[in-house]
Amino acid sequence: MIDSECGELKQSITPEATVKLSMVVPVFNESETVSLFIDSVSSVFNNESSIELEIIFINDGSTDDTLPRLLELQSVDSRIKIVDLSRNFGKEAALTAGLKICTGHIVVPIDVDLQDPPQLIPEMIEKWREGYEVVLGRRTDRDSDSWAKRSSANWFYRVHNKMASSKIPENVGDFRLMDRCVVEALKELPESRRFMKGLFAWVGFKTTYIDYARPQRSAGTSKFNGWKLWNFALEGITSFSTDPLKIWTYLGLIFSSISFLLAIFIALKVIVYGIDVPGYASIMVAVTFLGGLQLIGIGILGEYLGRTYIESKRRPVFLVRQVYASKS
Repeated sequence: MIDSECGELKQSITPEATVKLSMVVPVFNESETVSLFIDSVSSVFNNESSIELEIIFINDGSTDDTLPRLLELQSVDSRIKIVDLSRNFGKEAALTAGLKICTGHIVVPIDVDLQDPPQLIPEMIEKWREGYEVVLGRRTDRDSDSWAKRSSANWFYRVHNKMASSKIPENVGDFRLMDRCVVEALKELPESRRFMKGLFAWVGFKTTYIDYARPQRSAGTSKFNGWKLWNFALEGITSFSTDPLKIWTYLGLIFSSISFLLAIFIALKVIVYGIDVPGYASIMVAVTFLGGLQLIGIGILGEYLGRTYIESKRRPVFLVRQVYASKS
């Protein structure tokens, strides 16, 4: 069904036809950046007669004056649509809300901090017109990120892609252009705990890249810290791979084999040489080491069990408090 809709849509859009573009912009306490973002988008699209623009801001429970500032901008720009969530559900839920509400032929999730340049979108649209269904923005220069963030991101991509069957493209965030058929495929995925980078990779479709150097934030500060990024990485790995569970099976076999060989060695040593095995310190080391391994294994089991428990409740990914659509 999605394939046929995708084909029909592409056949109906000629190179000269007006294309509706939906920009999905999650915001959380970004009152300093929303005006700068709109100015940047306007400088790109105000003279684009072939693009009908829809800018969907998802206010993810902001506690500053982000919402009043967005309403003020909407009063002078009818392209802006505001989805106000009932509380802070997180960026993945906010992206999901935007993808469910957007109506464009093509959709671009983008951060409001301008580290993902809107100036690249026309080039993405040209790639889409060539027949690509997904156009990824790939970062070639991440000097705007700290060394710790760059290093941890590189390690995450390596570990995730070793374990998961659907590989996440390295140095690619949420910034991408997607055909309508890709968005419809994403909307069919039912999970509550959503790792969007993994879901984007899982649905596939014909994909290409546009490289860019990532600039500094235009204003404000990042809402992600080390702890959130660590939990985000765990979410990604456990969402798309069961290899962490398999690892503990192999560890159990390895340590069982070692303990069996050690038991034979000790028995022979006592039988042949009559030497008692001194043992308090070595026993304590072995007990605490193996106990720690067992607790880590239980923790990994708990991570998967917790995901199953949350998914079984079938709670909605987000709740909308109000949608503010332009009256003009």
